[in-house]
Amino acid sequence: MISSDLVSMESVAMRGFLVAVMVLGAVSAAHAADMPDLPILRGGFADGLSASRVNWEGFYVGGQGGLGTSDMDFTGATKDLATKLLFDTAIQNAGDVSDWPLGGKVSTHGHGFGAFAGYNAQWEDVVLGLELSYMHGSFGGSQTDSMTRIFTDSNGTTDTVTYQADGSVKLTDMASARLRAGYAWGIFLPYAFGGMALGQADIVKTASIYGTQVGTGFNVPFYLSATDAQNSRFVYGYSWGLGVDVMLMSGLFLRGEWQYSRYAASIDTAVNTFHVGLGYKF
Repeated sequence: MISSDLVSMESVAMRGFLVAVMVLGAVSAAHAADMPDLPILRGGFADGLSASRVNWEGFYVGGQGGLGTSDMDFTGATKDLATKLLFDTAIQNAGDVSDWPLGGKVSTHGHGFGAFAGYNAQWEDVVLGLELSYMHGSFGGSQTDSMTRIFTDSNGTTDTVTYQADGSVKLTDMASARLRAGYAWGIFLPYAFGGMALGQADIVKTASIYGTQVGTGFNVPFYLSATDAQNSRFVYGYSWGLGVDVMLMSGLFLRGEWQYSRYAASIDTAVNTFHVGLGYKF
């Protein structure tokens, strides 16, 4: 009787063990099904993580808006005008007026909007391209500076001279032709670029020299002025910067970019701008 009970208990225990093994196996299988398909779980590293590569190759166009800072250096901007006004005069010979240290650096804020277009060629994750970028807006600034000195010239005359320099730069259009180099990383395309910059600007400079000449028996006031106005002038320079394109969906991408442009003009001008744009790759 006791032996029969032991056999029954062993049978029950064996059935319970088998049921437990089956349950644990089912749980393990379900857990394995939820795990990501990583190569390490398959016993190899050769293939790497599976990821789809975004196709950046082809033509693209887009629109953009930007904010930025214009940095101008007006130091000595009107020296050429002052030199012509006082050429071979006792005032210039005695006071060296045209070389007085007038002007300085000025920074102002501006904004604009525009467009871009280009073409990308892609090799695996490396992307190279050519792009044209354009911004229309209001960048630039102005400055007025003056200095007064009293001295005696070679004629024995006491000269009280004030030299005033006025300058302004207004950039309304900025474009760049640039080469781009980027590296595709998932949906992101970080890139660097560099190229030629072209701008359209109004540059106005005015030199005013005035005062009095006092000698024995006379007191003579004088006023001289000259202006050099260059309206809608094309200025050239270079441009470079960094950016990133983000593919939102098939062909549609978002752009964030920083650009530095410097222009060779009679008033040294550089513009830093931050752009946000939306483009479409065909």
